[in-house]
Amino acid sequence: MTEQQIVSPEHDQAAHVVDQDDINEMLDQSAKYLTFNVNGDVYGSEIDYIQEIIEYGAITRVPLTPKYLRGVINLRGNVVPVIDLAIRLGKEASQVTKRTCIIIVEMKSIDDEVVDIGFVVDEVDEVLDIAADNIAAPPQFGSDIRTDFILGMGKLSGKFVVLLQLEEVLSIAELADLVELESKEN
Repeated sequence: MTEQQIVSPEHDQAAHVVDQDDINEMLDQSAKYLTFNVNGDVYGSEIDYIQEIIEYGAITRVPLTPKYLRGVINLRGNVVPVIDLAIRLGKEASQVTKRTCIIIVEMKSIDDEVVDIGFVVDEVDEVLDIAADNIAAPPQFGSDIRTDFILGMGKLSGKFVVLLQLEEVLSIAELADLVELESKEN
C-alpha cells in the first residue's frame, strides 16, 4: 500500500498520514455513518460524533468572524457556534431551504474539554453501515476540498460518499487560528 502524507496549507507541517491499513484499523469491520448533502455532493460522518440534528432556525451572526461561521445558536441555554460546512469545504454558501438542518457534534477543545459545534447541511440523507473494505484511501489529488478533511471514500452501489474527518474539518485549534488571522486582517 502507498502512504499518503497530508499537509495542511495553513501549516508547513504534516497534519496526518493515512494509508489503507490505517483506515481499516480506525474503522472496525463496519462503522455507521450519517450521510448528508452539501451543494449537491454527498458526504458522510461517523455517527459517534453526532449528538443531534435540529431544524435550521434563528442564528445570531457574530461580527468580525470568518464567513464560514454562520453565527451562534442557543441550544438549551448553551451558546453553540454554527459553521457553514459548504464554505468550510471551499464551496459557495448553502442556501437555506425547508430541508436545511444543523448537525450538532461533540468535539474536544484544545484544553480537552468537550465542546458542541453545529454545522449546516442542505439535507440529511440516512445512516449507513459501511464495511472497512468498502472504504478507499482519500485521493492524493483532484479533490476540490482539502485532503486532510477526508477520512476516506465510501463505496456504495457504484457511487462514492466522501467520508469527512470531523476532527480536521471542525478543528477547534485551526478555527481559532483562522478567526484570529481574519480579525488581524480587518
